[in-house]
Order: sequence, then structure tokens, then C-alpha cells
Amino acid sequence: MSEPIIQTVALKKVFKVSQKDPGAWASIKGFFRPRKVEIEAVKGIDLSIMAGEVVGFLGPNGAGKTTTLKMLSGIIHPTSGDARVLGYQPWKREPAMLKRTALVMGNKQQLWWDLPAWDSFLVIKEMYDVDSKVFKQRTDRLIETLSLSDKVHTQVRKLSLGERMKCELVAALLYEPAVVFLDEPTLGLDVVSQKKIREFLMELHAKSGTTLLLTSHYMQDVQELCKRVILIDHGALYYDGTLEKLVNQFSETRNIKLEFSTVVEESDVKAVGEVVEFSTTGAILKVPSQSVAHVVASAMEKLPVQDIAIVETEIEDVIRQLFNREEGSPHSGHAIDSAGTPRIE
Repeated sequence: MSEPIIQTVALKKVFKVSQKDPGAWASIKGFFRPRKVEIEAVKGIDLSIMAGEVVGFLGPNGAGKTTTLKMLSGIIHPTSGDARVLGYQPWKREPAMLKRTALVMGNKQQLWWDLPAWDSFLVIKEMYDVDSKVFKQRTDRLIETLSLSDKVHTQVRKLSLGERMKCELVAALLYEPAVVFLDEPTLGLDVVSQKKIREFLMELHAKSGTTLLLTSHYMQDVQELCKRVILIDHGALYYDGTLEKLVNQFSETRNIKLEFSTVVEESDVKAVGEVVEFSTTGAILKVPSQSVAHVVASAMEKLPVQDIAIVETEIEDVIRQLFNREEGSPHSGHAIDSAGTPRIE
């Protein structure tokens, strides 16, 4: 069995930040004797990702996603624990690893602002020692796929956000990394640009088998690209498994769509379950997930049901439910390990 291409063991990152009380005197006091507090951004995460996987890395703002990606790409050192990417410790920044990994961040850029994107591509070519013939073949293919032929010779600052993000992808991929970390790659883009970037990433994975680790608050990105998702909250692992299992495990409600063979009264339908939509020939009921079988049986018995369908909850709704529970964090309840087994945190 092959080794994981990305692996972490008890990976942890603690930041020390200064805090001060309000007021002028507190500011003066804090200048001479700053009060430091520790913030655990990542709390001992264990991950294992095989070559060729496309994994969604999800969580609310402040969950530790970007911090984890920065450790895996070698930008920052962990406080404790270990990680391996392609067999290397990322923070050692060994050239052999750097030539095979890339990080794309939706809110930061690696292209020079006042230069055309093409000039940045040439610099990256030299930095990563890409053969001239290979460089031309790759840039031609990437530029054509992303429809950038009339944009790469324009100053980056004059490009739209979507055009800049496409150029960022070209810059990250022109040396064909085996692992690509994507931190909000469609952030702020219109739906057309988002779709084009998703299609490009799917094509890249199909052709090259590139391993992708993706963070995104746009669930459409995750649904179209990722079969497996990892959820973290407050720096700790919460779930690791398939999207399908996530929906089945955590969806609190289901919608039951009914079609009737004869006209029915709304009051009769309400006697079966909570009515979301109603007409005399059909209705949609919202019921707790654990009550689906009971409600279906009741509807078949009490109503002239001609057709029935159980509609799965949208993944975006499931994620929203998880991260909006009463205690403010799903991590305060049950978590799911990589085998899909519940555990108490």
C-alpha cells in the first residue's frame, strides 16, 4: 500500500499575541509591560491524504484552516507535532519539495502588481528551473484553457479579480506541482468565473492526477470537486469522510415530497407533518431525519399518495446547521474520526 502524500501527526500551532485593557494608561502600561496570551489556532490535528485525492478542508472563520495550509506549505513552523508532504517536513523549505508543491490564496497574490502577469511567469520559470520548451507548452495550454491570451501582457493591477485569480493559477501550476493547496481560490469571484475555475481544476486533476487540498466557503466548489471533506472547528478535527456520509450523519431534517391522486385538504396534510409547501394535488413536508420512515408510513396510510420522494438536505444547509448550534461550536458535541466513528471531544 502506498504512503500518504500528505500526513500530519498531532500538528499544533500556538500564537502569542499582546492584549491590553482599554484606556490611555493601559496603553502606556502595555507598551512597557505587554501582556501576552496564547491562542491555539491548530490543536493537534492528524491528517492522512493519499496521492491523487481532492479533499475539501472546511470550517468556520477562525477554525484554523489557513494556518494548517501555511504549515503544510512551509510558510510557518508548527509549535509541536509533525507533518510530511511528499516525504518532506514542509517548514524546512527543501527545494525538492518546493518544486512539487504550490499554494494559491484567494486573498493574497504572488504576481508583481505593476508588471504584466507574463513577466511574473518568466521569473517563476527561472526560479523553478523549468525548461524553455516545456515552459512554452505548459503556459500555452494553461493560458488557452483559462482564456487568458489577451490578458497576460496587461499589468496585473489593471486586471479584474477573476482575471487575476486565473493568472495566479497559471503561476502556481506552470511547473506542474504534484500537490496544490487552494485557500479560497474563488473568493470574491462572480458565478461565471467560479464555474470556469472549478472546471479547470477538475480538468487538471483528471489529466495530471494532482493532489488538491481545498478550503472554500462556497459549497458549490466543494460539491463539484471533492468526494472527501475534512471539517475542523476551533483548531480541532471534527469530521473526516465523504460528503454523502456527512449529510446522512448530520442533517437534522429531510423534506418529503408528496403527490396526491385526488384533492386533499391542508389540515389533513398537517396532521401528518410540518407543511413547507402545499397545493391541493401535492405538498412538501419537513420532518426530523429520524422520523422519516414513520412519517412516510403515516402519509401512505392517511393520504391518497400517488408518488413520494425524499429530498436530501443541501450540503450548505448541513454545514450551516453544524456551525450554528446553540453552543456556538459543533466541536462541543460529538466528533467523527476518519473511519466515520463518533467520538466525544
